[in-house]
Amino acid sequence: MAEQQQPNQLNIEISEEVAEGNYANLAIITHSHAEFVIDFVNVMPGTPKSKVKSRIILTPQHAKRFMKALSENVSRFEAANGSIKDLEEIQMPFNFGGPTAQA
Repeated sequence: MAEQQQPNQLNIEISEEVAEGNYANLAIITHSHAEFVIDFVNVMPGTPKSKVKSRIILTPQHAKRFMKALSENVSRFEAANGSIKDLEEIQMPFNFGGPTAQA
């Protein structure tokens, strides 16, 4: 018997390369009247230059839906794992364990 798909069900595939993902510790968000652009960057300590690893372009409507979905998922994560500390609440060492800069 053949499987029947629900009318609104999507069949989504992901390549191995995309499934590996990209690590980012900085997101830069810009917008125009027609779109939101989110650039994901991996900033490494002691490196004067960083490159954008991924760019996502969304319509304003999809940006708002993304914001709501992310907020809901953060709430679920915190309910299961406890509060996520904001970086402003954590004392970060600025040398990240590397050698101390000297002038």
